[in-house]
Order: sequence, then structure tokens, then C-alpha cells
Amino acid sequence: MTAVENRRSDYVATLPSIAVLAQRNLIRLMRMPSILLPMVVMPLFFVIAFTGSFDGISQVEGYPTAKIINWVAAFALLQGASFAGVGTAGAVANDLDNGFIDRLLVSPIRRSTILLAPLVYTAVRAVVPITVVLVAALIQDADFPGGLLGLVLVYVGGVGGALVLGSFGLAVVLRMGDIKAMALVQMVSFLLMFPSIGQVPIALLQGWMKTVARLNPVTNVMRMIRQGFLGEVTWADTWPGLLVIVIGMALFLGWARYELERRNP
Repeated sequence: MTAVENRRSDYVATLPSIAVLAQRNLIRLMRMPSILLPMVVMPLFFVIAFTGSFDGISQVEGYPTAKIINWVAAFALLQGASFAGVGTAGAVANDLDNGFIDRLLVSPIRRSTILLAPLVYTAVRAVVPITVVLVAALIQDADFPGGLLGLVLVYVGGVGGALVLGSFGLAVVLRMGDIKAMALVQMVSFLLMFPSIGQVPIALLQGWMKTVARLNPVTNVMRMIRQGFLGEVTWADTWPGLLVIVIGMALFLGWARYELERRNP
């Protein structure tokens, strides 16, 4: 058997362990459904508040849609998905406090399993607010000309954004070692979400806000998600968002792996 085949066999062998550890967090979620409330209530609040209070902004010349819900929906669902990433930090912090991570470190499972299992849990959690916001937007008469491909990108972008933030949360928690890291991850999430194109397109922004929105990686992810609500899906508006997700996960998972090795007994 070649080295590549051995490596592939090792990774396949880790799948049951990843599934069991992810299931453990999902069971905790079902026992404490209140965990879902922030990541469902907050994005729904954004949908209702922004569509009610700022509906007139869609009449401004140059605004890319006649319905504010078509613009705000992407922001709300990505915000909800980000709470799933923040939740990863909280779950791992609890496992550090109760010694579960240390027990895993002295077990024979691969180190990557300890990192990948919380991310599977993150992906499953992220689907909930994405679906809730999408349904709420369609109930409020949002357009969705992007069709099936646009729908796929909504979930790819939302889940991908949650995984990037979840990877960041893993690294920060493993570095800090306690629940305080969750607050830091949540603060970073808000600082990235709001100075983007969440409410206003770049063309209508001015000064430093325009510069920040253009440089903000969340802008590319949001632009990718928003395609389905605005019109035709294009590769030009898709690949930058995919690139942000891939690079973000690679960087933060690498950092998280380094921090995990530092904790190795």
C-alpha cells in the first residue's frame, strides 16, 4: 500500500470518531434548545428592523434592488450563521474546563479529529438560522431570481462563513484556555459584519467606510450569497467569496492545530 493510500485510509478511519464527537455536541444542543435562540432571534430581528425602518433607502438612485429585503436577507442569514461559529468557541471552552479535551489528547485518536468534530457541529448549527432567515425573507416577498444555484451559494456562503469563524474560535479558545475567548470571537464577528456591504452597497458608501467595506473579506462572502436575491449568479461574484472561505479556514485551522499541539500532555 502506498503512502497516499495509507494516508487516505487513516482519514477514513477517523470519520467515525468525528461523527461521535459531533453527535455529542448535537445531543447537548437538543437538551438545551435555548442555545439556538440567539442565532435565530437576532437575524430575524435584523430582517424585521431593517426592512421596516430602512425600506425607503431602496428608492435611492443607484441602489441595486427595489426591495430592501433582497439586500438585507444576505446580511441577516450570514449574521445568524456567524453565531454558530461563536458557539463553537463556547462548546470547546466548556470541554477545556471539564477536562474533556485533555482526555482526548491522551487518547489514540488523530489530533485533527479534535478540531474537525466541532466544525461539523458548527456546519449543522449554521443550517438552522440560514433556513429560518431564508424562509422569513421569502414570506416578506423577497425575490430570488438566482434559482437553485443561488440557493446553493446561500448555504455554501453561510456555512462557509460559520466554519471560518468557528476555526478562528477554536484557535482563540485553545490559546486563551477559557470561556472568555467566546466574547472575543463574538466581538470580532460584529466588527467584521457591520463595516461591510451589509446594509449599503459600496457604490453608495463614502470616505473610510467605503475603503473598509472594500477591504473587508466579509464583503466578498456577502456578495456571493446575495447573488441569488438580486439576479443572475456569476463566477466573478462567486470566486472571491469562495477564496475567502478557503484561505480563512486554512489559516485559522493551521493556527488551531498549532495551539492544540502546545497543549499536548
